[in-house]
Amino acid sequence: MEAARPPPTAGKFVVVGGGIAGVTCAEQLATHFPSEDILLVTASPVIKAVTNFKQISKVLEEFDVEEQSSTMLEKRFPNIKVIESGVKQLKSEEHCILTEDGNQHVYKKLCLCAGAKPKLICEGNPYVLGIRDTDSAQEFQKQLTKAKRIMIIGNGGIALELVYEIEGCEVIWAIKDKAIGNTFFDAGAAEFLTSKLIAEKPAAKIAQKRTRYTTEGRKKEARSKSKADNIGSALGPDWHEGLNLKGTKEFSHKIHLETMCEVKKIYLQDEFRILKKKSFSFPRDPKSVTTDTEMWPVYVELTNEKIYGCDFIVSATGVTPNVEPFLHGNSFDLGEDGGLKVDDHMHTSLPDVYAAGDICTTSWQLSPVWQQMRLWTQARQMGWYAAKCMAAASSGDSIDMDFSFELFAHVTKFFNYKVVLLGKYNAQGLGSDHELMLRCTKGQEYVKVVMQNGRMMGAVLIGETDLEETFENLILNQMDLSSYGEDLLDPNIDIEDYFD
Repeated sequence: MEAARPPPTAGKFVVVGGGIAGVTCAEQLATHFPSEDILLVTASPVIKAVTNFKQISKVLEEFDVEEQSSTMLEKRFPNIKVIESGVKQLKSEEHCILTEDGNQHVYKKLCLCAGAKPKLICEGNPYVLGIRDTDSAQEFQKQLTKAKRIMIIGNGGIALELVYEIEGCEVIWAIKDKAIGNTFFDAGAAEFLTSKLIAEKPAAKIAQKRTRYTTEGRKKEARSKSKADNIGSALGPDWHEGLNLKGTKEFSHKIHLETMCEVKKIYLQDEFRILKKKSFSFPRDPKSVTTDTEMWPVYVELTNEKIYGCDFIVSATGVTPNVEPFLHGNSFDLGEDGGLKVDDHMHTSLPDVYAAGDICTTSWQLSPVWQQMRLWTQARQMGWYAAKCMAAASSGDSIDMDFSFELFAHVTKFFNYKVVLLGKYNAQGLGSDHELMLRCTKGQEYVKVVMQNGRMMGAVLIGETDLEETFENLILNQMDLSSYGEDLLDPNIDIEDYFD
């Protein structure tokens, strides 16, 4: 006979996930309904909280992210109750979730914010590390102290930062695109930044503030309890701060880039020996290719037929929405990227179930200058907006689409440059019917605007350009700029005077 389950608590607002989206959603609901208990279910002993939030312009925002214990959250919002457990099953018909700790919780409205997990190029290989959260970043640092050569696969933000930060270790970087940073930049911006990779890095690090990742203060048992394979929440742009990313060799940067290729096969040392294959040594001189005499623990064969040995491989090839725990027995509509489809009120295809952040796929009629990207800023905006929608629905009010979905806007840092991305900054989805205007001062700034039919559709600003507010307005009001021609980017013309 089955042990009697504890009686389910009466229907509440329940949020699943302790990352930015989930915590923002829970905080917002707690503020809106001060006399109701809000449940936040999270598998990790720490949550991610937004601090020092600043609205820089209409749509650009900056904030820091802090890992905090869940008790800090409960202190700030006495009506948030954190349940430290994974979700075993969602029974949407019965409006309840079963948690790994054996309890069940009945909800009136549920918001799923369980994030995403790294796509690994191969599962279960001890020499392949995925970097996605604090734990994996620290594991990476530990491995790096013994490494002479590593291979990085991937072309997103984490790969870019890694390549810049690593010192004293040969890095072979394989990307499937023609140029680096394809998710964020075109070849021109990549070129502008790559010159930084070749230059010696300044000895003194510029102090950065954004994140403090600490997992130290946690009790050891909390760590072993949250099993190693639990997915922590995503890292943001300064995740390598406070990690000492030095390998064993004494030099600053040694990077070799292999473009337009992917991983074909991975061999362990014994396999490689038996197959009598040959691998390349680190290319010192582009003209001569020499066979590597050193033996490595692991070998990577690329689709361009080249084979390199290394100490370990970093897989930084993006993420997959973490929908697994919720699918069984529920008929969610999923997006092409595997996320839970949400409408313009962050509502999934199941009644009373909402989703926000990396786990969801936006499937309403998007603004022509907004696109979904799995970034912290969007996780915060979606979590906040989802809470608003849940609140409105439960009190029968209607609510307008949040303004942050009108224009894509993201500010971050790459290689110590401020980087602002606006609208269709890479001409995403515009076809060949667009033109680019560029202004570039080597080592200082890079400005690119994407124009279509005389209207500004997007921009990339690298460095301290001070153009973000002006450009944001020009994209939002879709003014016809044909008459300005190239003057639009003339540094001697104060563009702001035109458009105030």
